[in-house]
Amino acid sequence: MTGKNDKDRVIYLPGEVAPLEAEVIPSFDELTPREIVVELDKYIIGQNPAKRAVAIALRNRVRRQKLAPEVAEEILPKNILMIGPTGVGKTEIARRLARLAGCPFVKVEASKYTEVGYVGRDVESMVRDLVENAIDMIREEKLDEVAERAEQAAEERLLDLLLPPSGPPPVPADADTETLRQEQINRTREKLRAQFRDGKIDHRIVEVEVRERSTPAFEIVSSQGMEEMDINVRDVLSNMFGQGKKKRKMSVADAYEYLIQEEENKLIDMDQVTRMAVERAEQMGIIFLDEIDKIAGRESGHGPDVSREGVQRDILPIVEGTTVNSRYGMIRTDHILFIAAGAFHVSKPSDLIPELQGRFPIRVELTSLSEQDFVRILTEPKNALLKQYTALLETESVKLSFSDEAIAAIARFAAQVNAQTENIGARRLHTILEKVLDEISFEAPELKKKQVKIESAYVEKQLAEIVKNQDLSRYIL
Repeated sequence: MTGKNDKDRVIYLPGEVAPLEAEVIPSFDELTPREIVVELDKYIIGQNPAKRAVAIALRNRVRRQKLAPEVAEEILPKNILMIGPTGVGKTEIARRLARLAGCPFVKVEASKYTEVGYVGRDVESMVRDLVENAIDMIREEKLDEVAERAEQAAEERLLDLLLPPSGPPPVPADADTETLRQEQINRTREKLRAQFRDGKIDHRIVEVEVRERSTPAFEIVSSQGMEEMDINVRDVLSNMFGQGKKKRKMSVADAYEYLIQEEENKLIDMDQVTRMAVERAEQMGIIFLDEIDKIAGRESGHGPDVSREGVQRDILPIVEGTTVNSRYGMIRTDHILFIAAGAFHVSKPSDLIPELQGRFPIRVELTSLSEQDFVRILTEPKNALLKQYTALLETESVKLSFSDEAIAAIARFAAQVNAQTENIGARRLHTILEKVLDEISFEAPELKKKQVKIESAYVEKQLAEIVKNQDLSRYIL
């Protein structure tokens, strides 16, 4: 491991072992569809048809990469339409799939877009967001590669600040005197290095030359109206023709972090990052189009939904395959995988315009969650809710546990409230658990008894009256 006191950045070198939590997952190109489903099962309960569909889609990407370029270019991804109520895992399946494959991923809501000519977001912005996501992803990968070198260079620069080079000796010195003088400087430098690594001089103040922050011209153009641009012309020109530097006093610890960032920026070739990011977005990107049912429906010609069909027609070329202009160049969307999702309570998939329906050939239906599913969601996934609350309270030295009967009661109440009011799926468990653990979470720091076991009677006490009163449960649960 490298780094000063291992405080912020931990780098595992060859031969070192990461903690048990850092589970090693095979590269996505080694995972079979069955293994992809197994990985998704660690976080999402049930919904096997949807998991199988995305696993096949991911595996087809691997197969396509092994083909000759002229053949691979002709094979387009088979986009997926997920149909199911809210809170059953549609977004989570897509998000976990992207993480598993290391793909750029962006989730957008179709209802946020409006037809060209109306006030609202342009549909092409989803592709630009995907590229920005890919750039962040590639940059993080490059940062990991250069982290050790950046830390070493930052440490040397910091030592230069702590031990500024002295001028020439006041009188001509012979070779032996100069050698002794240099040895003394080196000993002092190594002594400071040891103190720095031990954290003994973290609060000492040093003076660092920093660049003044500025807003790039393209950000001003994109974030402000044309009428406001002339106000910033002077600032933009000063930034373009000479970025100011100034000296700032800061602690050794803060200076080290700042110098690391500077060294990392020097070591990373952003032109290369951008090229790699554009290619990854084009070849491996996943765009999750949520609430597509909200724009389903044909043109009525009046009223607030007048642009719904127009939004579909604007989305269509993006999904079919087109080029989108961005500040990083033209982005092709032919091989981006689109996963659309909607509850379709009021509308039906057939209410989408035929051309758009044809671009989502794979249809999967996600089922509503049962009481037994809620029990599994509370306990089985790696990020299960009960595990999260237990870990949170453990920071207060409170050992929280739940009896099987209490877990069953929580699941029963969640299913009951979903049936009586609006069915929001597994999200209901969040509100139920917050109500159950309200007192314990509030009093945790002052509890004398640090072993707390939640029994079914306690769950009943916290929830029974609220669940009985349907009008009250609509607002509280």
